[in-house]
Amino acid sequence: MKIIVATYGTEGDARPFAALCRGLMDAGHEARLLADAATLGSAHALGVPTAALAGDIRGTLNLDHAIAGAVARGGGFNATARALAKIANENAESWMRTIIEEGEGCDAILVAGLAAFAGLSAAEYLGTRGIGSGMIPITPTAAFPSPFLPTRWVPRPLNRASHGFVNAMLWKAFRDRTNVARAIFKLPPRKAVWTDHPMVYGVSPNLLPAPADWPANAHLCGQWLASSPAWTPPPALANFLAAGEAPIYIGFGSMTGFDNARLLDAVTEAMTGRRALFYPGWSGIDPKVLPDNFLVIDDTPHDWLFPRTAAVIHHGGSGTSHSAARAGVPSIVTPFAGDQFFWAERLRLVGVAPAAVDGRRPEARAFASALDFAADARVRNRARVLGETMRAENGVVDAVAALERIVSC
Repeated sequence: MKIIVATYGTEGDARPFAALCRGLMDAGHEARLLADAATLGSAHALGVPTAALAGDIRGTLNLDHAIAGAVARGGGFNATARALAKIANENAESWMRTIIEEGEGCDAILVAGLAAFAGLSAAEYLGTRGIGSGMIPITPTAAFPSPFLPTRWVPRPLNRASHGFVNAMLWKAFRDRTNVARAIFKLPPRKAVWTDHPMVYGVSPNLLPAPADWPANAHLCGQWLASSPAWTPPPALANFLAAGEAPIYIGFGSMTGFDNARLLDAVTEAMTGRRALFYPGWSGIDPKVLPDNFLVIDDTPHDWLFPRTAAVIHHGGSGTSHSAARAGVPSIVTPFAGDQFFWAERLRLVGVAPAAVDGRRPEARAFASALDFAADARVRNRARVLGETMRAENGVVDAVAALERIVSC
């Protein structure tokens, strides 16, 4: 079968789809990944064919743009939804055109992230199957509230309704420009969001058990990871790891817009007397101001690095949350926006992370308390057991099998 995968987001959003495309190719299928040009590095490294979707995700995430403003205001749903919709709405026609051009003759279009509505519309235009996907569970359920709403906001009896509310609000923010793009391709306007298409999730059932009330066309497959080639650390990293006890990893991925100075002050004070690895990512934090117990590192394979750490301090993105849990080490989560609060809570519920540290008002004592939690032998044992069960999963193989079943129906 020939599958087109269309997604739009950060490097962390695109990387799992590169792994999935590689898995499809290894199973004898054709696959091509469409995403922001700056996020296609993983696909190129894996030999996955690609095409760039219009936009500049890294530029959009800088301090002059709406998404960073949403983070600075606390990552609330309305602000985040408006910021995300702005990105997609500016590119809806271009994305739809590119997906249609690349999708000629394909058996299915797998859509995710900000490109989902353009991708489902393109599938409709081509008369092929549209399949939803992602690392965030958006299929309505009574088991947990929408990942885009703080858990404390939603009484349990309203869990299922919260999904419908969020999905409807997101569609409202995207609807007008999506329908303008659809009209260009002679498609009728849509009044309501898509609800009946299959969904394939790169989410671990050991971190988030599949809800009993999910429909049969929602598939929870496990984390999507590519087989890592042998990786040799640079001498500075190898020497640092060999020089003492396992360090704490600190990194906030593609997040921008938070109070860098305050966060850095809190983290460095809490890390006094401890060894730390720091990955700046897109944060804008100047590594030159870090104390001597910190080693600044470049982008490093999480599956190699995290098992060599004592704990992982991160922003709570789905990919990093999964990778830390899979490595068998505790997490300390500082969420800023979107679904990060959801993953912080999932890690807490399985007992491998303390309550999240407030990213808007970070304090050294909160990080110090979280570090004490992560050092507890009982926590470390729970993390080890969870890691063992997650490493037994094969999310890519399961997702390929699910896609084969869906397309063959």
